[in-house]
Amino acid sequence: MNNLCDAFQRYITDHELIAPDDRILLTVSGGVDSMVMLALFIQCGYRIGVAHCNFQLRGAESDEDEQLVAREAAKYGVPCYNRRFETLAEMERTGESMEMTARRLRYAWFDELRRTEGYDAIAVAHHADDSIETFFINLLRGTGLRGLTGISTQLGRIVRPLMFASRKEILEYAVAHRIPFREDSSNRSTKYLRNKIRLGLIPRIREINPKFTALMRRNLGRLADAQRFIDRSIECIRATAVTSDGEIDTIHPDRIDDAFPRGFVIYELLSSAYGFKGDVTDALCRALEEGATGRRFYSRDRVAAIDRGTIVVAPIADGDDCLTTVGRGAARSYCGNAVLYYEHCDIDTIRNFGVPEHIAQVDADKLQYPLTLRRWREGDWFVPFGMTGRKKVSDFLIDCKLSLAEKQRQFVLLSGDEIVWLVGRRIDDRYRLTPATENVLRITKEIV
Repeated sequence: MNNLCDAFQRYITDHELIAPDDRILLTVSGGVDSMVMLALFIQCGYRIGVAHCNFQLRGAESDEDEQLVAREAAKYGVPCYNRRFETLAEMERTGESMEMTARRLRYAWFDELRRTEGYDAIAVAHHADDSIETFFINLLRGTGLRGLTGISTQLGRIVRPLMFASRKEILEYAVAHRIPFREDSSNRSTKYLRNKIRLGLIPRIREINPKFTALMRRNLGRLADAQRFIDRSIECIRATAVTSDGEIDTIHPDRIDDAFPRGFVIYELLSSAYGFKGDVTDALCRALEEGATGRRFYSRDRVAAIDRGTIVVAPIADGDDCLTTVGRGAARSYCGNAVLYYEHCDIDTIRNFGVPEHIAQVDADKLQYPLTLRRWREGDWFVPFGMTGRKKVSDFLIDCKLSLAEKQRQFVLLSGDEIVWLVGRRIDDRYRLTPATENVLRITKEIV
């Protein structure tokens, strides 16, 4: 079993993750992965500190996780930092999902700790199985090659020194060395996509090929190599196909070698430097082929406009209302610092009619496609859910006591000329679910 410790040190050395005299902040949840990571760092003699997040989402379970991590840190004589987050309140404030909220909170705190306490790197206990699960999650969501390379070993100051090990190897090491750990009960819930893949899909694949984990490690390695090759090639193409004038870049498709797949090259140029997603670039390329001068497409903070056969990319101006059309089969669209995910459902599959504000459930048969997504404008009005009379959007936002910046970031989703959803706040009562509803469009807003 000491082979895991040897492999751990060898992996760190081979990938140059950590220098011998570095101070490392370990993110320790109390689960088996992070508890084994803590034990391995101690055994290898590194200078470490431990950071634990209590998101206060599982009652006594969360508190017991916190206590276990504190006891183990004290046993090893290493600094232990703990932060309790008001996660539910933060979700309500931002409209983010639980996963997105927890991720944003913890990584912001980890980076703050690293800077204030003088650590050189942050170690996270992701392992090979996590990377494989991420491959399938991204495959099912429709991603480019970059999303199929799994989880990176190093990203800035964040290192993942367990990426060489499987979940089975980590668990066996914990049992053999009597390392205490706690099982998060949410890991058994199949309401999360990752758990559906972990508990349902992957075990069935392993029945077909027991060597699946080792095979996928090799596949992910090859995909990562292919992505590195593409990244280098795209930079060479960028040097000749993209011109810059201050903050405005222009992509010249006619300068891309005809031997290259033009749509793929444009996707890589737009995604790597400006954050455009695949479905947006697909629509842009179709419009480019049609010669649709003036069409505009949006990422989180950039707008790409087609101009006489070129693609002009610039920061989104303050007065730009970011108008985007949403087709019937769209899976997602972008509005400011958020992404909207669209899911068509049968009414019989809807179990919860009282959803939080970052989710909208509307009668799909009342919608007129394509839908329109844009920033709100003066004069906009809607019928807020639960009311019978119309209300100006400006008055509704005043009632919400929003700051000027929050008002400026507010989007509306329209069917024809009618507002369906004041995004992240209230649906229009005319599109609510009723006893006559048969088909539902469920829209989820997530901050990115």
